[in-house]
Amino acid sequence: MDLHGFHHITSDLKTTDIAMPVMFIGHGNPMNGISDNAFTKALANMGQTLKDKPRAILVISAHWLTKGTHVLVAPQPETIHDFGGFPEALYQVQYPAPGAPEVARETKNLITSTQVVEDEQWGLDHGAWTVLKHMYPLADIPVYQLSIDYHQPPAYHFKLAAELQALRRKGVLIMGSGNIVHNLRQIIFTDNAQPYEWAVSFDALVKEKLAKGAFQDLINYHTLGQAAQLSIPTNDHYLPMLYTLGLVNKNEQIAFTYEEIQNGSISMRCFQTV
Repeated sequence: MDLHGFHHITSDLKTTDIAMPVMFIGHGNPMNGISDNAFTKALANMGQTLKDKPRAILVISAHWLTKGTHVLVAPQPETIHDFGGFPEALYQVQYPAPGAPEVARETKNLITSTQVVEDEQWGLDHGAWTVLKHMYPLADIPVYQLSIDYHQPPAYHFKLAAELQALRRKGVLIMGSGNIVHNLRQIIFTDNAQPYEWAVSFDALVKEKLAKGAFQDLINYHTLGQAAQLSIPTNDHYLPMLYTLGLVNKNEQIAFTYEEIQNGSISMRCFQTV
């Protein structure tokens, strides 16, 4: 994309009274990037039913963990195949969406609680492209990512997300991409694997907390019992949800757009604000 294109993107980012929804996507297995299943069909529906086409998309993915906070300013982000041992067809997939350098720099300026590093080396990891490939298959919407400072506690991420609120009123779709339940040590690599009872239990508890707006309980997930411990052995995939929650306004409700437990120990739950 040339400089005229960059100017077009930023000139379109005018503040409105209507905020774009904010989403959380349980992205799960990278194979969802090339699968045709109930989850990928739901992703396509999410893209088709969104009232307004985003002017840009910001993804906070479980797969970009850094020390400090980084924002992707690459004008043409590469498609990152950040996994191993999968069929060759998955490695051939490209998602050639343009970047959004100027919007990324505006995002950097909105964050005042910490210094944000501009990053041109990262691209779109599979927490981003395996989802967006189904939602927006034309790859015609500018996309960029914000990293997760993995050295910070859960409450830090919830509070940082609130600083991004102005982007929603400028046509930016903000998406957390991870999994509420994500235990790879217990994963079952068979089709139609029976979900673990603790995975079902914790996923249901989180759904209940989300519906009630009990976000502080979800920030303090370590107090939610053994099912939480089994569901979140590491919190890399859980933290993107806290970014989504930090952007929910008081007058908004949460609508659940997909729910399933894949491979026994992975919650595919998705939701967005309405």
